[in-house]
Amino acid sequence: MRLSTKGRYALTTIMDLTLHQVDGPVTLADISQRQSLSLSYLEQLFADLRRDGLVHGVRGPGGGYRLARAADTISVAAVIMAVDPPATAAADDESRQDDTGNHCITHDLWSDLSDRIRDFLAGITLADLAADPALVSLGD
Repeated sequence: MRLSTKGRYALTTIMDLTLHQVDGPVTLADISQRQSLSLSYLEQLFADLRRDGLVHGVRGPGGGYRLARAADTISVAAVIMAVDPPATAAADDESRQDDTGNHCITHDLWSDLSDRIRDFLAGITLADLAADPALVSLGD
């Protein structure tokens, strides 16, 4: 699993949505303002989140975005992988080799670490994060 700035921002914005959707659909403009992220960047993130079935758009006056499923069924890993999908098998095979084309002796170590990070983040849901008292006050 790759941990990138894009994944971090995706998690931040979907948590903003989670905390604010109690009043109805949340607009990207509102998230943009609260999180100081550009609207065009949010549109890219939410296109990926929508494609993976994590959010859905509500059209019309008062429209915006809502979670597509309950917050306790969406893991942190699912959010990150929606915007930063795992590498293909071919790319993974290439990463097994070092610069000289020989087998990279630490490939298995990094692969195992990636699996452990993914498993750890798969065990944390948006509901778990939203239950954090420090975050609950941010949703008000």
